[in-house]
Amino acid sequence: MLELSDQAEEAIRGILASDGVPDGAAFRISAQESSGDNAATGLAVSVVEEAPPEDQVIEGEDIEVRLEPAAAAMLDDKQLDATTAGDEVRFSLNNQTA
Repeated sequence: MLELSDQAEEAIRGILASDGVPDGAAFRISAQESSGDNAATGLAVSVVEEAPPEDQVIEGEDIEVRLEPAAAAMLDDKQLDATTAGDEVRFSLNNQTA
């Protein structure tokens, strides 16, 4: 199951507390297919008011992260981390440590 670093939780809390984000919104990660000759599956992040019931729920401190089923499979052994610079957030994935 995806793990969240303290920095990722803090960044997600900040995103969900932003102006215009409705109360009860969730941070969602989904698989994103690209098209073309070199098609690949990537990941997309979004803020959603209501996520599909089949999403996997990762609970952090005062936050919920929803994972679309294909994304959950891709992230099963990963840790989500984040760095912030001003208003910019960059998420990264690391392998979980044993």
